[in-house]
Amino acid sequence: MTLIRDVLRALRLTAVLWLITVVLYTLPLLAIGQGLLPFQANGSLFRVDGKVVGSALIGQPFASERYFWSRPSDVDYSTGKTAPNSAPSNLGPTNPDLVKRVTAASKVLRGSGLNAPAPDLLYGSGSGLDPHISPAAAAQQIERVARQRKMSQPQLQTLIRQHTEGRVLGVLGEPRVNVLALNLELDRYSP
Repeated sequence: MTLIRDVLRALRLTAVLWLITVVLYTLPLLAIGQGLLPFQANGSLFRVDGKVVGSALIGQPFASERYFWSRPSDVDYSTGKTAPNSAPSNLGPTNPDLVKRVTAASKVLRGSGLNAPAPDLLYGSGSGLDPHISPAAAAQQIERVARQRKMSQPQLQTLIRQHTEGRVLGVLGEPRVNVLALNLELDRYSP
């Protein structure tokens, strides 16, 4: 009889804890998130003509000369599969695979006119998914993008300034440019 009573007590406690943690805690947070920060609460998704084209939080590759290029990623976008997790390659500076990857990226960048590319155009981020590049890396690409889109360099400098995010709380991190947001603005400005 005590065993049955203990099992019933444990089931009641489980149901009460489930109600508290799943319903009473989660629903208000969901309502606050949807009410105050709907863009962030829904994945910070960018849409063009109602279609999701990416997230402000995850980098995407841009190979066309008409776009600003993002930093290298450890995700193979050609397969169409999502990343299983967010992690760097963990390749050390003398690792032959990293040397090959950086050499290949450097060759492509030099071929587009960049003789001394910014480090963030050669190396992946700590997460391997960062959507940002430095303002210096964006500025290095202005000439190529201006030539391809037949835009003036001052126009592109203005777009870069408009899409440069400052330090978090004024002190954390470095100024950065979200490549997807900048490229979407380019398409709106000069399709």
